[in-house]
Amino acid sequence: MNNEILYLITFLIAFIVSLVLTPCFRFIAKKFDIYDRPTSAVKTHKESVPYLGGIAIWSGWVISLIAIRFITDFPTGTLNNLRSVIVGSFLLLLLGLCDDIKKGGLGFKFKFLIQIIACVIVVVLFDIRINFIENYTLSVLLSIFWIIGLSNAFNLIDIMDGLSCGTAAISAFFFFIIALPSEMIYVNFCAIALCAACLGFIPFNLSKSKKIFMGDTGSLSIGFILATIAMGTSYTKINPIAVFAPLLILAVPIYETTFVSIIRILKGKNPFLGSKDHFPLRLEKMGYSRKQILVFVYILSFILGIFSYTLVNLNDNISYLIFSLVIILLIIFSIKLSKVKVD
Repeated sequence: MNNEILYLITFLIAFIVSLVLTPCFRFIAKKFDIYDRPTSAVKTHKESVPYLGGIAIWSGWVISLIAIRFITDFPTGTLNNLRSVIVGSFLLLLLGLCDDIKKGGLGFKFKFLIQIIACVIVVVLFDIRINFIENYTLSVLLSIFWIIGLSNAFNLIDIMDGLSCGTAAISAFFFFIIALPSEMIYVNFCAIALCAACLGFIPFNLSKSKKIFMGDTGSLSIGFILATIAMGTSYTKINPIAVFAPLLILAVPIYETTFVSIIRILKGKNPFLGSKDHFPLRLEKMGYSRKQILVFVYILSFILGIFSYTLVNLNDNISYLIFSLVIILLIIFSIKLSKVKVD
């Protein structure tokens, strides 16, 4: 059976499982009173919403990978890489679940400790890391920083229905497209399965009558998976600047984290404490509806994904031009957003 058929099967399994399990976990969340309640000023929703959508997404992702394992024979290296991503993301899933269930959430020190353990499993034990850095110690440290940063970045942008999950689906799609010609098959399967699982969840996340949140359970594990597979393929076969392609694919969560952190630090605030200074909420203050903001972010993510693909496949001069243009536009966008008054 050729890989194209296997990718399609993986996509369909992940999508269907996520689509079926999401309302099931919504029922479980309601039964056991697992809700995201708008009890603090930083919450943007007005009514209590069930959690546990993240388990449906992760289940769709992992079940599709396990199912496809019995259809085809993966090389040993691919199997080991898949196992490491599954184990690491499962730890983040459990961490997010505990944080969602526990009143007041978990302490940030404990959360960082578990995230570091998950990163060590992937980076040190299975050697999935940033390979273009020759110094091993520096490569390991930056890889751990990259994974933890992305995991929390997807958690940070999970402030509006469909935002974090939709961005993750688009990012996963472009990692699949870019990695498709490579021999790192585990990246292809992980990416297409995650894309499908997120798409299966989104209709319920956007629903008014059957709404469910993925919570930290989903955002942390999704961010972990994307950060890990981003290090699993080569981008620089045609030109060296293509090493920045993952930054374009994941530009929305990276930008949000960087923008919010800088704004809070400049105001003398703790960047780790919640507030309503996120860029989507600033756009809302400017008069845009949430639907318009969501469409804007999706289009932006898709355009940046196309830019990343261009970066990987074109010559140096055009790649430098594209990357420079993106940076300039983001700076202009940031200056305009920073002038918007928020709580």
